[in-house]
Amino acid sequence: MLVQIYVDNIVFGVINPSLCQDFAKTMQSEFEMSMIGELTFFLGLQIKQLNNRIFINQSKYCNELLKKFGMKSCKEIITSISTSCFHYLDENDIAIETS
Repeated sequence: MLVQIYVDNIVFGVINPSLCQDFAKTMQSEFEMSMIGELTFFLGLQIKQLNNRIFINQSKYCNELLKKFGMKSCKEIITSISTSCFHYLDENDIAIETS
C-alpha cells in the first residue's frame, strides 16, 4: 500500500481491492473523509491509469501558462526525444539504463 498525505488530501493506492476497502473504512471511522474514486488530477498533475502503466502530465497547466502570457497562437516546434530508452533506479538509487 502506498499512502500520500498533502494538507487535507489523502491519496492511497493498493493492488488488492479488499485492502482498499478496509483502509477506507478505517480512515472514515477516524476522520471525516469521502472517497472520490480513481485519481485523475492532483496538485496540478493530470493522471491517466491503464492496466500496467500510469501516465502523468501537466498539459492543462501548460495551456494555462500559454494563455496567461498570450502565447496560445504561437507556432509549435517539435523537439526530438528518445521514446525507447527508460531509466530506472536500483535498490541503491543508481540509474539503470534499459532499452
